Amino acid sequence: MGKLVRLEVYNFKSYKGHHVLQIGDSYFTSVIGPNGSGKSNSMDAISFVLGIKSSHLRSAHLRDLVYRGRVLRTSTINGDGSATNAGVNGHANGDEVSEDESTQRGTQERPDPKSAWVTAVYEDDAGDEQFWKRTITNQGVSEYRINDRVVTAQQYNEVLEAENILIRARNFLVFQGDVEAIASQSPKDLTRLIEQISGSLEYKAEYERLKEAQDEALENQTYSLHRRRGINSELKQYEEQKREAETYSKKADERDQAIVTHILWKLHQFQRVIEESEAEIERHQEELKEHRRSIEKYEHNLDEAKKDQTKIGKEVAKAEKYIKSKGKEVEAKENGLIPIAEKIDISRKSVARCEKRVAEISKERDGHIANIKQSTKELKVVEKAQAQWDKERKQLVEREGRELSDADIQQYNRLKIEVNKRTAADQTKVDNLSHQQKADEETVNSLKSKVDSADWQSQKLETELGDINERKAAVNSQIKEASRDITSKKKVYNEQTSERLRLAQIRTEKDEQLQEVLTKLLEAEDGKKQNEKDIRLRTTVADMKSHFPGVRGRVSELCKPIEKRYGTAVSTVLGRNFDAVIVENEKTAIECIEYLRDQRRGQATFIPLDTIQWTASNSNLKGTRGTRMAIDTISYDSSLERAVAYVCGNAVICDDLNIAKHVCWEKRNDVKAVTLDGSIIHKGGNMTGGQGGKQDTRRWEDAEVENLRKLKDKLIAELSSLPKPRRGATEEETLQGELTGLEQKFLYAKEEMKAHERNQTSKKKELAHIQEQLGAAQPKYQEKLRELEGSKGHLEELQAAVSEVQDEVFADFCQRLGYENIRLYEAQQGSLQQETARKNLEFSTQKSRLQSRIKYEEQQLQETQNRIKRLEDQTKQDQALINELEAEQASTQDELDTLAAELDQLAEQLEEQKARHTQKAEKVNEQRREVQKRSKTVESSLKAISGLESERQISASGRYGLLKKCKLEDIDLPLTEKSKALDQLPIDEVLHTDPDAMDLDEDEDSNSNQRSNIQDYGIEIDFDDLDDDLKEVGDDARTEEELKDRVKALNGELDHMAPNMRAMERVQTAKGRLATTDKDYEDARKRAAKAKDSFGKVKERRFELFNKAFSHISEQIGPIYKDLTKDPNLPMGGQAYLDMEDSDEPYLDGIKYHAMPPLKRFRDMEHLSGGEKTMAALALLFAVHSYQPSPFFVLDEVDAALDNANVAKIANYIRDHAAPGMQFIVISLKTGLFQNSEALVGIYRDQAANTSKALTLDLLALLSYIFVLSSAFVIKFEIQGLELEAFLPISPNADGVLPRTAKDLVWVPLDAYRSFERILRHRNNLSRENKYFMS
Repeated sequence: MGKLVRLEVYNFKSYKGHHVLQIGDSYFTSVIGPNGSGKSNSMDAISFVLGIKSSHLRSAHLRDLVYRGRVLRTSTINGDGSATNAGVNGHANGDEVSEDESTQRGTQERPDPKSAWVTAVYEDDAGDEQFWKRTITNQGVSEYRINDRVVTAQQYNEVLEAENILIRARNFLVFQGDVEAIASQSPKDLTRLIEQISGSLEYKAEYERLKEAQDEALENQTYSLHRRRGINSELKQYEEQKREAETYSKKADERDQAIVTHILWKLHQFQRVIEESEAEIERHQEELKEHRRSIEKYEHNLDEAKKDQTKIGKEVAKAEKYIKSKGKEVEAKENGLIPIAEKIDISRKSVARCEKRVAEISKERDGHIANIKQSTKELKVVEKAQAQWDKERKQLVEREGRELSDADIQQYNRLKIEVNKRTAADQTKVDNLSHQQKADEETVNSLKSKVDSADWQSQKLETELGDINERKAAVNSQIKEASRDITSKKKVYNEQTSERLRLAQIRTEKDEQLQEVLTKLLEAEDGKKQNEKDIRLRTTVADMKSHFPGVRGRVSELCKPIEKRYGTAVSTVLGRNFDAVIVENEKTAIECIEYLRDQRRGQATFIPLDTIQWTASNSNLKGTRGTRMAIDTISYDSSLERAVAYVCGNAVICDDLNIAKHVCWEKRNDVKAVTLDGSIIHKGGNMTGGQGGKQDTRRWEDAEVENLRKLKDKLIAELSSLPKPRRGATEEETLQGELTGLEQKFLYAKEEMKAHERNQTSKKKELAHIQEQLGAAQPKYQEKLRELEGSKGHLEELQAAVSEVQDEVFADFCQRLGYENIRLYEAQQGSLQQETARKNLEFSTQKSRLQSRIKYEEQQLQETQNRIKRLEDQTKQDQALINELEAEQASTQDELDTLAAELDQLAEQLEEQKARHTQKAEKVNEQRREVQKRSKTVESSLKAISGLESERQISASGRYGLLKKCKLEDIDLPLTEKSKALDQLPIDEVLHTDPDAMDLDEDEDSNSNQRSNIQDYGIEIDFDDLDDDLKEVGDDARTEEELKDRVKALNGELDHMAPNMRAMERVQTAKGRLATTDKDYEDARKRAAKAKDSFGKVKERRFELFNKAFSHISEQIGPIYKDLTKDPNLPMGGQAYLDMEDSDEPYLDGIKYHAMPPLKRFRDMEHLSGGEKTMAALALLFAVHSYQPSPFFVLDEVDAALDNANVAKIANYIRDHAAPGMQFIVISLKTGLFQNSEALVGIYRDQAANTSKALTLDLLALLSYIFVLSSAFVIKFEIQGLELEAFLPISPNADGVLPRTAKDLVWVPLDAYRSFERILRHRNNLSRENKYFMS
């Protein structure tokens, strides 16, 4: 393989102008330089010239790769793109212009380069140099050149691939961050990487396309197989249905023959009865003519008598009707009196109750008045006694004459002063105690009075509470009695109401049933009208048939349901096409339309067989349980298939609505589903249901109409027999009036009870208050009484001490006046005062007690009077209501008397009219008896004729009904040669007979001779095929039952069979489809085999390429990882291997990469450290590169995350493997890596020129001479015009042999690298403190 010799760049990214990166003959070249100098741009230049996309070159667009540097305002752009500064030291005014500013100022101030290019000089194995050049303009246009010859991108890529440089794989370029990305990539990403390297990715699109084609071919083959199986199954089903249809046809023929036999037998019976009846009627009519001539006179008299009787009867009925209306009026008046009387009774009871209550309360009032009078009288007596006592006291004092002289009084006062002086302290105490004792006595007396008054009031209130309880008990008994009466009345009222409601409900139900019957009868009339319209349309179609040969007939005439149960569904499916006319071609349809317009015969729809468009039925619906295609349920001529298919469309007939929903909604079939009862689910999803009254399939029979009429008469009779609602309502009104009175009475009693309870509550509160006062006053009274007794003893002791002093001082005074001691004198004088005070206290106490009693009684009297007033007001209201009700009652009673008198008069008139009516009736009976005497024979003859005529009419009607049934159901009867065809029988003909033909009141001669004509419509039945034993007269009922049972049994067998009558046609169609499907299946099978072969080849080729690459990489990954991770201490290194998840088609799944560093257990890649991941990723990259290796391998700062030990391992690996065929170009900042390289390319930033520049150090190329000292080599060389010397110490190698060649020396040129470092620092104008290399 060749090698990359040098790289030339022009205006590429940070390289302004033309620059050369010299690599030379080195197989291990390091690109070094400070951060920001443009080292990685050299990596981008290599990638760019090899055709890598701009997205991998750290640029969004190719035009961004063109140099756009910062230019000084005074700089001049040279032809090569360089700039020359006009100012001193590169600055004219010391100002700079930024790139953005210069861009804004336009190209006049700073014309940027228009293009950039990179040239890679490659030396092949023959030693020839190839020049690969790629140019890019600032518009993003690329140009490729090889040896200065313009080529296309494809040709350019082919030349590179010839040198084993695979652009799509990019296995020779490792950009910044690629190592981390590879270390963290997923198994899928690793699979894609190997696909790119192996070239199997080129087959991916074809692989997927052929796989899809194979799957589609297999699917088509499977579909064809399933379709063939389905058609086989369908064919078997149709063959089975064909056998069923043949059996069904045989049974149907047998059934039809049994029906014909039954009909022939019945027609024979009808014919026999008609002939026998006509003979008997003829005989009786001859006899009748003779008898009628003799009774005409009596019949005329009978008619006159009947007229008179009818006239009088009408007058009687009119009178009875008038009397009945008056009776209702009287009944209404009487019913109105009941609630009035009840209200009067209730009001009177209320008045009586109020008067009774007033009397009771008046007694209480009189008692209160008597108490007040008695208390007032007692008060006057006390006042009088007090006056009398004062008068007597004054007289006693005057009579005893104990008044002292003035001298005695002066001496007494003087001695008293002396006593007071000597007993001042004790006297003070005595006075105080005396005053206190008097106050205590007054308090005790007051408390005693209060206790006595409260005790008396308590006793009185207890007595009143007892009376209230008695009155409450009486009112409570009244409430209970009223409640019982209300309950019983309500029960009766509810029973009557329930009965009335029940009768009303029955009446409503009967009315609804009657209305339904009347509606059906109206529908029957509508059906008859519809039949008349059908007759007109049939006539019109018959006329068109006679005029135009191409008219086939109406759809309803040409198509019939194969079974009776499908009739409603088929009519619904046909819908508006039920009466459509089928014609041969469009021309005939146009002629018929013109005929209808000219003849004014209405409108019609025409279906031309030659132009009608119809859609084939959906075969997927066949075989579904409970469903049939509508066209399969219709019997029609095969020539009409287009028309029938058109009117049926894609409709299906389902047994019930659930099956229809399943077909339309769950299976999502685009069909119209019709159930047997006529419900429809349309294609759009809307539903139609219910039965209308005007359907084409509706036919009304005379028997059904007659039954409806009988039901109507029955319902009318039942409605008439129900009780009249008025009488029940009157009884309910009476009960309601009684209930109203009882409820009012109950409410009055409740109100009275509430009043008693309120009074009782008030009394209880008053009693409780008084008892509370009594309870509070009693202890106070006892306590004051005890205090009074204690003060009396103390007072006596003090008075004894004072008495001794008084006896000593007043001894002479008392002796002279004749008193034993001064106290007797004072007692005599003081007793009068004390007696006076005591009496006054007693009198005041009595007066106070009496006044309190009078006040209490007056309050009670006022309350009692208020209650009496309320009761009197209530009595007045009730009395006014009674007067009003009595007036209304009297008025109503007067009206009742007037109506009763009028009724009596009308009753008398009615009796007279009834008597006259009876006389007229007797006269009529007499005339009738006369007629009957003479017409018994006539009546018997008429009755016999009537019976025979009825039998004749019934037999004729039965005969016509059977013939009509035969025509409608296409039953083929044997006819004689002279007979008309059964098709000429009118369908809707009604046999009319005169209902008054046998009325004796009419012209009996003419009616008896005019017998109703029985039409046979020219149809004569041939009874030769009927067995002789059936023609004989015998047990007709038994014979008919046997014939019916035979038909019924055959119909039952046919109903259970339900065959497909079109199975024969379906079998032929299915066989044709089966042949087509077999051919389709064979074609699909061949296409599937071909697709499988094509896919297998591509799959095999893709697997081969992928597996070859995977096997090689898998074999190399282990040794490479081991070499990268081993060291003298760990000579075994680590382990790494690849594991594919899918061994059959590995490119469809992921490939897992496992790495185990030395002395560590197995862990997933994401759990390794940053350095371990990097080593594992580099091992993978080297292994991948070893498969179809390119001539060179470019690494951009892959050692960024590694420590010195791992960097040394990487350097050793690269050094060991750098050789012809494997050229390494490494961009690095680690000394441990680049110091082992063979050549250095230094990148630095020229700030003045605003560009990146390069220096190259190739020790072999620059070596001038080498001389050896005892322990070192001295090397002289020249770099960029500078002569340098390097002192190289000599170290023995592993074998103890000293290096002998320059090749051996350049592996340790540390001083030379340091000299190169000084040059870079000088060129970069950097200070010595900023070190970029490790020493």
